[in-house]
Amino acid sequence: RRLGSGAALCRVCGCLGPRCCGRCRRAAYCGPEHQALDWRGGHRRSCGQHAAGDDSADAIPEHNEFLFPEYEILIEPEEPEFPADSTDDEQGAEDTSKGAKEQEELGAAGTAAFQSLDEETLEAMAKHETEEEKIFQMFKKQVAAEPEQIIRYCRGGEGPLWVSGENRPEEKDIPNCVCGAKRIFEFQIMPQLLNHLQVDSLGESIDWGTLVVYTCADSCGGGSEYLEEFIWKQDYSMGCT
Repeated sequence: RRLGSGAALCRVCGCLGPRCCGRCRRAAYCGPEHQALDWRGGHRRSCGQHAAGDDSADAIPEHNEFLFPEYEILIEPEEPEFPADSTDDEQGAEDTSKGAKEQEELGAAGTAAFQSLDEETLEAMAKHETEEEKIFQMFKKQVAAEPEQIIRYCRGGEGPLWVSGENRPEEKDIPNCVCGAKRIFEFQIMPQLLNHLQVDSLGESIDWGTLVVYTCADSCGGGSEYLEEFIWKQDYSMGCT
């Protein structure tokens, strides 16, 4: 498979395929991992059959053990927030009361562990945990409004919705585009996508809090070629549960 510009695409995932099979010189791949996967999946048998006039060698194999399930992505504007009704207020008060009781129990159990720390260290830890909890609660509140949302798009507008106060990029951390223009925030990929792709097993698969994509402010390059952009991966804070 090739794009209109003639660029070959990987037989396994469909991304740009600059690498090709050294034997038949026809099968394209994005890298050695997918080339090896395709070789085991059937290209070993079909490779080199073109000389005999067998067009079946061009068939794209099924890599169900690798490919993610496919979905349709719907694009909708976010609805503005509305004030919570009395029921929500009552529920919130109940949750606050329950949370306070749990915090009291946890505090009593952990007192001995903190007795060896000085007052300044304890104050810094408490302030940091409070700020992290506030950021994470804000993230959860926004996600709860659209639990199926997998992408938040706002090019050049408001910044991303961060899951933590830690590991946020500064301006100097985001490299300029190859054309020299600055890169700006365009969209972020939400952690809900992990559940849809069925790879949300903690400790056994990929994981992220949010993936933030920055693209060229001048939109250089046109629409007929692949361009390298910049992505920032932010994980959940250790203090978030």
